[in-house]
Amino acid sequence: MKEFLYSRNAVYETLRARRRQPIRLLVGDNTQEKGRLAEILQLAKERKLPVERVPRQRLDNVTPYHQGVALETGGYPYVNLIDILELAHEKNEAPFVLLLDTLTDPQNFGALLRTAEAVGIHGVVIPLARTVEVTPFVVNASSGASEHLLIAQANLAQAMEELKRENVWIVGLDQDGEEVSATAGKHSSLTGALALVVGSEGEGMRALVRKSCDFVLKLPMTGKIESLNAAVAGSVALYLAYLQRRVSEK
Repeated sequence: MKEFLYSRNAVYETLRARRRQPIRLLVGDNTQEKGRLAEILQLAKERKLPVERVPRQRLDNVTPYHQGVALETGGYPYVNLIDILELAHEKNEAPFVLLLDTLTDPQNFGALLRTAEAVGIHGVVIPLARTVEVTPFVVNASSGASEHLLIAQANLAQAMEELKRENVWIVGLDQDGEEVSATAGKHSSLTGALALVVGSEGEGMRALVRKSCDFVLKLPMTGKIESLNAAVAGSVALYLAYLQRRVSEK
């Protein structure tokens, strides 16, 4: 399946990651070749990628958010859960996995992928249906971070059972859970082999997914609002886990 990716960071990271098969690069005919665009053109040259100079209107037909560049490429290369676990093994690290239960907002998905890549997640698992997938919008929303991540599509309950067989603890994030702290404790540790589960924007985790968690945590809040959206809550939890893991490794 072919698609057009757009925006300078998304196109740059896609070419840099070298995971997709690029077909051609479209560049606005009046676009100045400097900064990130110059880097994109250099990567295109190195990969012998055809570059077409086109009127702005043609790029506008792809998306109004193109920033003067669009990349026609193959579809997103999803992986299997075993590939994620093998990456952790290759790095000699305890598995650190993000599971997203029927997330539907592509902006939230992209934001979570950007955070996940920043904190060193080994991979992300999304359901087979009723969920947002890695679309060009998501690639842009993640600022290209999606292209550096291993993302698997799977039956989430089955994936959780497979992770448990690999001695990975499954931690759900929900407002009805036990409060997590900034430091690793007996009931709020986010260290070791860990899979963090973030539910959908409105309904949270489905009942079967929640039941499959080893324990459920919530973020401490002292303000007047009741909760954070999925992207913010998931990003905060990912960073708490990242910080706890760094401390535990010292």
